[in-house]
Amino acid sequence: MEHELKTLTARLLAQRWLPRSDRMVRRALVDESFRLELDRRLADVGLQLLDNPYAAHVGVALQADMAEPVFGAGREYAASNLGLTRDEIALLVVIWSLIVLPKRERQVTRRELVDDGQADLFGGEKPVAHGEAVSGSLTESSLLADFGPRLGGKTRMAIALGKLSRLGFIERRAGIIGEGPLLDVALDYRVMADRIIHGTLGEVLAAIGRHLPGAEAADDDETAADDEAVTTG
Repeated sequence: MEHELKTLTARLLAQRWLPRSDRMVRRALVDESFRLELDRRLADVGLQLLDNPYAAHVGVALQADMAEPVFGAGREYAASNLGLTRDEIALLVVIWSLIVLPKRERQVTRRELVDDGQADLFGGEKPVAHGEAVSGSLTESSLLADFGPRLGGKTRMAIALGKLSRLGFIERRAGIIGEGPLLDVALDYRVMADRIIHGTLGEVLAAIGRHLPGAEAADDDETAADDEAVTTG
């Protein structure tokens, strides 16, 4: 156990995120004593494990009380501790809204992309799905057409997309934007979803014909965590 804890901690620090399917990560998710010791070791250096049962990856982040001591001296911290500009943060939120919100609705209702909109009487018995089965994609051209004028135009958006890709929020393939390992881990769904659905961005997205789930699609992390324990244990 000692060697696995040391190895997993080092891998999380070096790689920033790991898939839930990883053998050591699965143990951290279902073995209580292993998880408690992992949490203690991360806490000793001011970190915490990011574990969202709806996300395909786990990651590490600073504990809330460490953000100011670590990043407070940097001038850019007021906007982002990742060096993102306001326009880049706005683009990240738009992408999150268009990928994660519909994905979460599918996960909560136990539907996949191939049967989107189809009712499933036995859906509640399915484990929570991850990855391409439930996570949709966007075309860069449609994103530029819808939001380019608001977010600095083609060149600035291309630079922003490159930065978001390098940081692990998105994946880009031949003009297609998909979910990156940190998109559903680093941004807190419970904090953001209601503000977006009932806020100005929700109105903007609705005006251009982008579907957003209703508030009733809000997730139940405890139920999903139980499902994950059954499927990965």
